[in-house]
Amino acid sequence: MSDSASNTENSIQIEIFPIRILSPDTAQKLLVELSQIDGILRVMIQGPRLPEKVSYGPGTGEKVEHPLRKPIRIGDQVIELKISVGRIRLEVANAEVKEKVRSTCEKVLPFSFEFREGHFLRKKPTVTDYAKLGPKADPRLLGMVDPKAKINQLVFIEKQEKEEDEDKDE
Repeated sequence: MSDSASNTENSIQIEIFPIRILSPDTAQKLLVELSQIDGILRVMIQGPRLPEKVSYGPGTGEKVEHPLRKPIRIGDQVIELKISVGRIRLEVANAEVKEKVRSTCEKVLPFSFEFREGHFLRKKPTVTDYAKLGPKADPRLLGMVDPKAKINQLVFIEKQEKEEDEDKDE
């Protein structure tokens, strides 16, 4: 996930569409592996929402204990999954990075998946982007905001550069 938002003009967008919903463990393993690849500009995961509470019927308001609603760790951040991971959309810098992503998916996913190239992430702000992020939104977040999410529920993970040893020069 590069810090350069200006590279999105010549970038390639891909979608990883597994034939099954990913378990939290598989999703974490795949996302951690993808985070190790340099040249990934943006990542968005999609899938059906996992309810927190029963919305209707006799148990209305009761907490739902869904087995797929688990926290996952990506780098130093812990994220509670609020969706079942059904597809992953990425924006990558070039074809070389695209092939690294494909080989990572083949290595991590124990079942088949579709790997498509196309236009999946917006490059211009939507009304939702304007309402949630304001007029001077970070270009990396455009088109990636869930209209139903509250502003404090947005998750943005920025790749941290590896710290070099300060003792090297000594």
